[in-house]
Amino acid sequence: MEKIELLNQVYTLFRNFNDGFILEEVEKIITDYFLDFDYILGDWSYGKLRLKGFNSRRNPNFKEINDIDKVDDYLNNYCAYGCKYFILAKEDIAE
Repeated sequence: MEKIELLNQVYTLFRNFNDGFILEEVEKIITDYFLDFDYILGDWSYGKLRLKGFNSRRNPNFKEINDIDKVDDYLNNYCAYGCKYFILAKEDIAE
């Protein structure tokens, strides 16, 4: 799996549906807000990249709304059908 460094944190490209991951676009919009999350989902809607953080249940910041086990529900309910998307996992989570 591909390793990516963002904000001095190493991530693994966990999923890359329809080649949704474009490093330059992610670097333009990511902020330190996402450092508390175990996973970052990026989806494309109307030509714009949107980011959302998710956590595993063992993360002290875990909330049901950001449960990584429900990422497919999020994709089905809040993202455009068949959109390009990707999921980054913090390196220590992905292994």
